Amino acid sequence: MDAEEMIPLSNADAKDMLDLVQKTKPGPFGKRTSEMGNYIGIRDQGRLIAMARERMRPDGYVEISAVCVDEDWRGRGLAGRLVKTLGRQIEQLGEAPFLHVFSDNRSAIGLYERLGFELRRTFHLTRIGHAVSGSAAVL
Repeated sequence: MDAEEMIPLSNADAKDMLDLVQKTKPGPFGKRTSEMGNYIGIRDQGRLIAMARERMRPDGYVEISAVCVDEDWRGRGLAGRLVKTLGRQIEQLGEAPFLHVFSDNRSAIGLYERLGFELRRTFHLTRIGHAVSGSAAVL
């Protein structure tokens, strides 16, 4: 398998990243999200099949986010490898990794617990976006 190499991802990978997000729905991810944080990914024969990134950085902590694996590649340890790699990088900087996960994503929660993460807090998330209308307003 060619998928063993983790590679840094950049804006040049944005289309592939958006395609993977469309398939896996890891959470909020927009057209310019690829510009935020340190991304790493795994490709197979050129196709991006898994990725994760660093996002928020409150004092002493770094969030691991956008962890996603193409459905055809799940169960092979790719998400775990990505999270462990980012976690090690974060810890080498003297900071602590953390992450968020939707409460109904039982498989991700199980993975994160096996990797040593523990539930610290449950909170409610409301996403607000622009309403789509039939006509554009001119201001």
